[in-house]
Amino acid sequence: MLPEITTLPAGLALWAVIGYLLGSIPFGMLLSRLMGLGDLRKIGSGNIGATNVLRTGNKAAAAGTLILDGGKGAVAVLLARWLAGEDAAQLAGLMAFLGHCYPVWLRFRGGKGVATFLGLILALSWPVGLMSCATWLAAAALSRISSVGALVAALMSTAWMVMLRDYDLTALTLALTLLIFWRHRSNIARLRDGSESRIGQKG
Repeated sequence: MLPEITTLPAGLALWAVIGYLLGSIPFGMLLSRLMGLGDLRKIGSGNIGATNVLRTGNKAAAAGTLILDGGKGAVAVLLARWLAGEDAAQLAGLMAFLGHCYPVWLRFRGGKGVATFLGLILALSWPVGLMSCATWLAAAALSRISSVGALVAALMSTAWMVMLRDYDLTALTLALTLLIFWRHRSNIARLRDGSESRIGQKG
């Protein structure tokens, strides 16, 4: 289901742009450069997210990237909700996710969007967000594979929404789940052939 549309089209367009610009801030790259870790796009998978930052061996940089990438999704949602409404909040969250995955500053080559996804879900519905984070942690810990945690958490997010009766968010979580699976299509291929990297593994 979709939220009730209460914001004027011009307002929705504005929050779409704000959400995208917030989401497109490449915190992984910025932290890596500030800490002297080099160009993240030339390390490991070349991804700008926390998992690839961890491959540099700097856990502080990886943790900072995780928090900031999640935070930008949450900030987009909370700002839009506070200044506009729930419809704008959902749109801003979606656009923050797309901004992270396809940032204009990096020629639309961004991250996989998992931390931003979890951050915006926490801001939209904290009980569902906590359950999604717990799902991610459990699946990643059991498999020792980051992508498994991401895929299971995304897949279960809509189920948690339905279980907790947050029906207005199900369309968004379904769309985000499809996008996460699309962004992880190379990971899914490696999972099938057994070559997917494990957490903490360099290269």
